[in-house]
Amino acid sequence: MIHPSAIIDDSARIGEGVSVGPFSVIGPGVEIGEGCEIGSHVVIRRNTRLGRNNKVYQYASVGDDPQDKKYAGEETWLEVGDENVIREFATINRGTVQDQGVTRIGNGNLLMAYTHVAHDCVLGDNTILANAASLGGHVQIHDWAILGGFSMVHQFTRVGAHAFAAMGSAIGKDVPPYVMVGGAPAVPRGINNEGLKRRGFDADDLSALKQAYRLLYRSGLRLEEAREALVRLGEEAEAVRPLVEFLSNPSRSIIR
Repeated sequence: MIHPSAIIDDSARIGEGVSVGPFSVIGPGVEIGEGCEIGSHVVIRRNTRLGRNNKVYQYASVGDDPQDKKYAGEETWLEVGDENVIREFATINRGTVQDQGVTRIGNGNLLMAYTHVAHDCVLGDNTILANAASLGGHVQIHDWAILGGFSMVHQFTRVGAHAFAAMGSAIGKDVPPYVMVGGAPAVPRGINNEGLKRRGFDADDLSALKQAYRLLYRSGLRLEEAREALVRLGEEAEAVRPLVEFLSNPSRSIIR
């Protein structure tokens, strides 16, 4: 299942049922879990662990050095979970010692063509980065979030669970869970109603989240006042609680 033209370092560990296409390079310290499919001309540079059943398409660059001028050759890592799809020309960099030294990608994510995941980013599960979406360093993308094509996310920014960013969004502040944003700079557009329906949120959940959105964005309350009101709403509506938790741990303030 490994093409004879592929170059695989002696220290790399390849699981059962893995295929590696022509002219791909698997570097030192790489682990590829069972059932993975590595296309042609893929480079998995070093210190990278892929879980099971990942598919990496041709010309992707996975686990190369961070694009950070402070990087001085330290040993850092990239960890990728299971069932991810990494499309053509995607680039994913390892972490830096200025953070935790690890870039992490969870399970079931789709990284479309030309996407970029910078050093020290953390992606949850079931996220989608559409074509040419780009993440700065230290970005967090929570479960089920979707970034439209050519979206850009500033370093140290968080995008909450089930959030949605329209094509070409320029995101410079945190996007709370469930919220849709768009524009450059990105501004809030409502809750991700259709996406939440598809993921099983019922009418009561959606009603509570719409009320939460109104409190946060349309009530005229200061952020701390809105958060206190959301805490009270979350006591009755479980779906609101992830929003309350997100707002309790700001990193770059929120889009508002």
